[in-house]
Amino acid sequence: MNTSYRRPVEAEKAYRLLNHGPTVLVSAAYAGQRNIMAAAWAMPLDFKPGKVAVVLDKSTWTRTLLEASGHFALQIPTVAQAHMVEAVGSSAGKVLNDEENIDKFAAYGLSVFPGQVTDAPLIEGCVAWLECRLYPEPHIQETYDLFLGEILFAQADERVFSNGRWHFDGHDQLRTIHHVAGGHFITAGPAIDALAMPRVR
Repeated sequence: MNTSYRRPVEAEKAYRLLNHGPTVLVSAAYAGQRNIMAAAWAMPLDFKPGKVAVVLDKSTWTRTLLEASGHFALQIPTVAQAHMVEAVGSSAGKVLNDEENIDKFAAYGLSVFPGQVTDAPLIEGCVAWLECRLYPEPHIQETYDLFLGEILFAQADERVFSNGRWHFDGHDQLRTIHHVAGGHFITAGPAIDALAMPRVR
């Protein structure tokens, strides 16, 4: 896998990787076990330090591993990975582990690389990766399934993200995907720059 496109992103600007609302992959590892899932509800919260929020249902094994380890990673998949995203988002890692002694990475032949600062496995071929430390907030985790994290290290594919901006022209297979429902996604479209309209009064 060609890794020459991966470039670090300043933690204070890493929120821009999530600002356009893409579907994300959430991974975590603990005590030799690992899992990955898809999540449509993730967002930036702050930029100094960079913080993120993601909703993880109580039934997910990724959540169990995340809570045990105190770390997780968000990855931003692409059009080319849509079928993989649907597969890892609709299968249960705990079931695979318990019944077949295999994890999703092996089951679907996913290529991973190690993180810089966490043990969470990172998926090759995504266009951004954010490694995070969990801010333990038991009340909101239990009540709302909402998890907060501080971005410890982020990197992005410079072909489509540089100088703090996404630019997908000429790279349609690297466009991010945005889940609507039931396996239906829309993709990031062309970028536009806006100027504030003049006041009429």
